[in-house]
Amino acid sequence: MTLSTSSSPINSITGHAFVFDEHARNALFNQVKSQHGKLTATDINHLCHKHSLTQEQLLRACLPVASLLAVAPISQFLVGAIVVGLDKDQHAHFYFGANVEFAHQPLSLVVHAEQSAINNAWLNGAKTIIQIAISDAPCGYCRQFMNELADADTFDILLPTQQFKLAELLPAAFGPKDLGNQYSLFNPAPHSAQFVASADVCPSLVAQARHAYVPYTGNFSAVKITTFEHGSFYGRYAENAAYSPSLAPLQSAISQLHLAGLRMDNSCIEKVELLQTEGAENQLQVTQAVLASYANLPALETYGLRFK
Repeated sequence: MTLSTSSSPINSITGHAFVFDEHARNALFNQVKSQHGKLTATDINHLCHKHSLTQEQLLRACLPVASLLAVAPISQFLVGAIVVGLDKDQHAHFYFGANVEFAHQPLSLVVHAEQSAINNAWLNGAKTIIQIAISDAPCGYCRQFMNELADADTFDILLPTQQFKLAELLPAAFGPKDLGNQYSLFNPAPHSAQFVASADVCPSLVAQARHAYVPYTGNFSAVKITTFEHGSFYGRYAENAAYSPSLAPLQSAISQLHLAGLRMDNSCIEKVELLQTEGAENQLQVTQAVLASYANLPALETYGLRFK
């Protein structure tokens, strides 16, 4: 990859896009991994100033970096996505995502890049989504997943040379309100119930389960992946009105692990824990199926959660 020879960057919709040279791309890739798939508002401002880019130009230029985070042993098709999300102080951050595939398992278990980026923003406390940039056009599955978002009617979808609103890509959509759900991902129903788990369950895992988005089954569920040297990674259950595009908590956690440049192998993973709501459990089989893709991982530890 080489830098554009243009004297100033051109919006990719109307001309040649800015491209990082190999050294800059690799440095950015390492930075994104070290920050677990995120560029902060400060990072974005620095990069825009350094390369004389607008935020949108930088966003598109970062897509090849996002694609490098993909794990696609089946398709060999690397897809990157980046959510521009606002935090509680209205600062814009880039939340990266990439597709994750699981060898020798049903294709329905994969994590799509758009899911990965949205999940990354959700887990990291983004309050509003204003843009989603994607390296390739989103499939129907991902359009349906995006339709569960609180900002589905307003955010922009940026492709390398095109821009859309979700309604243009998903006309006559089926969504949460069709199932009587007035809430949405990033705007869940408030609840004041206390959750109780056994004393050997990590409190942070209980907290993650409490913030799962589960309006259709009520299975407040989360996964914790503990590594030997790189801390812990969490995932939450995120349901969808069309059911199939729901993101399982293990896939949510594995996506976060890969965004940090780590792999699911026995040299890295010390423990995998699944927490589910008693009486509403539905994640054990899918969790076991995904873990079967990997050799010699520690046995899954499972726990129950109940309302107090």
